[in-house]
Amino acid sequence: MSTAGRLAGKVALITGAASGIGKATAELFRREGAQLILSDLNGPGVEAVAAALGNSSLGLQHDVTDEAAWERVMAAGKGAFGRLDIVVNNAGVGRGSPLLETSLAQWRDVIAANLDSVFLGCRFGVAAMKETGGSIVNISSILGIVGTPFALAYSASKGGVRLLTKSVALECAQSGWRIRVNSVHPGYIDTPMVQASIANSPAPDDRKKHLLAQHPIGRLGQASEIAEGILYLASDASSFVTGTELVVDGGYTAR
Repeated sequence: MSTAGRLAGKVALITGAASGIGKATAELFRREGAQLILSDLNGPGVEAVAAALGNSSLGLQHDVTDEAAWERVMAAGKGAFGRLDIVVNNAGVGRGSPLLETSLAQWRDVIAANLDSVFLGCRFGVAAMKETGGSIVNISSILGIVGTPFALAYSASKGGVRLLTKSVALECAQSGWRIRVNSVHPGYIDTPMVQASIANSPAPDDRKKHLLAQHPIGRLGQASEIAEGILYLASDASSFVTGTELVVDGGYTAR
């Protein structure tokens, strides 16, 4: 593992790190020298990822919608590494349904997983880093920028992440806390979440062809490609970047 990488000497918390974009980000961050607090609702899964990355990685079971769980994770991270420099609010769900078939309970579940969790991550992250500075990267979506049918709760939650990010960035700057806050907006990425969405559709082959056609570059993205964007925003290379969104979508939103 690197001891002189772009994140050498930094401690990063990554939620949703058991698979997909979170796991790819953890692997890249570790190669770049970071010490890692990795969390996920899938406790055994995230513990396995942390174990594979070595002694400088801590894996914790974490329900990101639970305030008390955030307190436990932050305390464990501080106990293990003594500081925090980066928070990547990546955990979330990808559920969608038509408007007239979406119950209030279903709506609230998606908002809690995708937006409440980021609010909590920002609040706890800022509290931990306001004296020392740092970077918060919130994972939104292209559907936080453009709409789509049959995914209203998801789109609303990811749009909320986009504007929450800007508001927190401005508050941190005005308060003099030296914490940069930005969002990343992936297109459709070849992760277990997207693979499950395709497999569970009535016509999986047609669904996959449709998704591919939405990306002018001609393919789905890879989790490692999103991780590189997250690394840029987390590192000192982006020291003059705050309150903005990084779109990594193969051209999806360019049309």
